[in-house]
Amino acid sequence: MIETERLLLRDWRADDVEPFHRHLNTAGVMRWLGGTMSREQHDSIVLERFMEWQETRGFTLWAVERKADGALLGFCGLKISDEPGSRVNGDYEIAWRFREDSWGQGYAKEAAFAALGYAFGTLGAERVVALTVPGNRRSWGLMERLGMRRRADLDFDGAPWAKGKAIVYEIGREDRAG
Repeated sequence: MIETERLLLRDWRADDVEPFHRHLNTAGVMRWLGGTMSREQHDSIVLERFMEWQETRGFTLWAVERKADGALLGFCGLKISDEPGSRVNGDYEIAWRFREDSWGQGYAKEAAFAALGYAFGTLGAERVVALTVPGNRRSWGLMERLGMRRRADLDFDGAPWAKGKAIVYEIGREDRAG
């Protein structure tokens, strides 16, 4: 578990599945991620992917819990990049998704700084990448606030969620602030 001032980044539990689906499978949250999913598809993200990664790799896209009230706000963490057509496959990738009522309160930045600290400290990463789409200004804006830089030379087509071009940002160990 990673603890910040206001948040816990922790392993997933079975009782997270329902609030994850309710709060994070909305039209607003999923706008840039390929659209809402069936309940089965969405549940499998936690039950099959996130929990498997935490078991086999020791890291995942962790559940983000607000310490003040225990609310599941979303996820933030690390995975091994594995998108079709990408030239960053095999790199550590940071990703996040937060429920709409938590947007604009600094939670994503706080969680992402903690996840980057884990990547560079615990995992010894030399670089971490992040992927989004050109229209998702909030996401790439956060990437820039984290100190990440755009790598247009690594942009690619083919990620199913992107429905077009996926854009790549990166941060190296030597670039990390905070």
